[in-house]
Amino acid sequence: MAEASRWHRGGTSKHKLHYRKDVEIRTTLQELLLYFIFLINLCILTFGMVNPHTYYLNKVMSSLFLDTSVPGEERTNFKSIRSITDFWKFMEGPLLEGLYWDSWYNSHQLYDLKNSSRIYYENILLGVPRVRQLKVRNNTCKVYSSFQSLISECYGKYTSANEDLSNFGLTSNSEWRYSTSNTNSPWHWGFLGVYQNGGYIFTLSKLKSETKNKFIDLRLNNWITRGTRVIFIDFSLYNANVNLFCIIRLVAEFPATGGIVTSWQFYSVKLLRYVSYYDYFIASCEIIFCIFLFVFTTQEVKKIKEFKSDYFKSIWNWLELLLLLLCFVAVSFNIYCNIQIFLLLGQLLKSTEKYSDFYFLAYWHIYYNNIIAITIFFAWIKNMFLAIINDTYSEVKADYSIGRRPDFELGKMIKQSYKNVLEKFRLKKAQKDEDKKTKDSGDLAEQARREGFDENEIQKAEQMKKWKERLEKKYYSAEIQDDYQPVTQQEFRELFLYAVELEKELHYINLKLNQVMRKLSAL
Repeated sequence: MAEASRWHRGGTSKHKLHYRKDVEIRTTLQELLLYFIFLINLCILTFGMVNPHTYYLNKVMSSLFLDTSVPGEERTNFKSIRSITDFWKFMEGPLLEGLYWDSWYNSHQLYDLKNSSRIYYENILLGVPRVRQLKVRNNTCKVYSSFQSLISECYGKYTSANEDLSNFGLTSNSEWRYSTSNTNSPWHWGFLGVYQNGGYIFTLSKLKSETKNKFIDLRLNNWITRGTRVIFIDFSLYNANVNLFCIIRLVAEFPATGGIVTSWQFYSVKLLRYVSYYDYFIASCEIIFCIFLFVFTTQEVKKIKEFKSDYFKSIWNWLELLLLLLCFVAVSFNIYCNIQIFLLLGQLLKSTEKYSDFYFLAYWHIYYNNIIAITIFFAWIKNMFLAIINDTYSEVKADYSIGRRPDFELGKMIKQSYKNVLEKFRLKKAQKDEDKKTKDSGDLAEQARREGFDENEIQKAEQMKKWKERLEKKYYSAEIQDDYQPVTQQEFRELFLYAVELEKELHYINLKLNQVMRKLSAL
């Protein structure tokens, strides 16, 4: 509006004003196009990393270890465990049978790869599984004085302060001695508490018979006690057919109330990321994403320098900063995951006789996917509201709202280009054809009278036509260059009457339509 007032005072010429508007629209279209390309690239990054086999790998593994029942007891599986007895039945039954696939269905040995199990004959077991227990000390809760003569032991809920670190049972073996954590895995957030690393740990054998004897020995010697609060079963698989790692964690929590609460995690992730040509295409998209991030960051820095504190008064600028922050976090997560995979993957694969802790790698990979998902959500939010918050679009919208057309609009530019092409190829109709069409339209009123239309309706139609032509001539004519003409009181009244007549016509048409529909329904 300030530019318009200067133009009326003679400060800015029409030509400069029109040129400035043209530049603004062209710049806006370029920004929209650039951001649209960024969105496409981000979508390719997000959905290109999704492997359709992830769902099926998780499904078959969860079905094997969660839904398989104990032989002879159809209702006893990992999901239905409620007591210590049920837990040992699962360990010696479905878990044992699910982990060791050392022969074909006809009992012939199929694989001989350092005695590694092949679950479902396609998924190699990496290293050996690990079982870990966390306990709490006795007297971690207070017994009411009236019951102290009846109850001499009290085991509270699990906390790091209540955790039992002392050895127990057959202290000659490692599973009876407390071991500190030597991995980078994060703490586990369960249903009943947050559990740290370490505990009473043992790994399973490569041989099925030795593992079964180990389970029986632990059960007979009461490895699970009243102080037990959680048991983790961790192992990892790799399927070369689909290049996916499946990291599995089965959790059995022992609440202070008694019973067992089970939970599980199945993470199928692509840790070996750059293998096929398609993977290298995704890598090129990641480089393009970083270039876009650099460009957008430079633009925002320039805006902050230009507007200073006023920049932070707009909520949409905060959305820009949030989107940039998420992009930087996603890039940081990606770099960190790739570095950790490069450093740890080789070491983990070499330790075939030990537990390979892939949970750490899978955990951060899942977080990276979550960050990318949040980033693309806010990117589409910005895309939907980009036109609304854009100053140029806001001016165009304001012009339309008061009955004026903007100085430059995309439709007018395209229409003018189309006319120029028609004139060059001499395909444009002659002006006399247009005059003939106008003359023919003037005979519509006489034709309506001959066909028996009501005279009042014909007069109203002619009046509305005159209003329409007069308004179009004043506000929508291409010959008028000054689009900043004020609306007079008389013109506003005519606009209002025009709108009222349109509403009446719409109501009349609705009545006619309802009558026709009733006649049709009666047939």
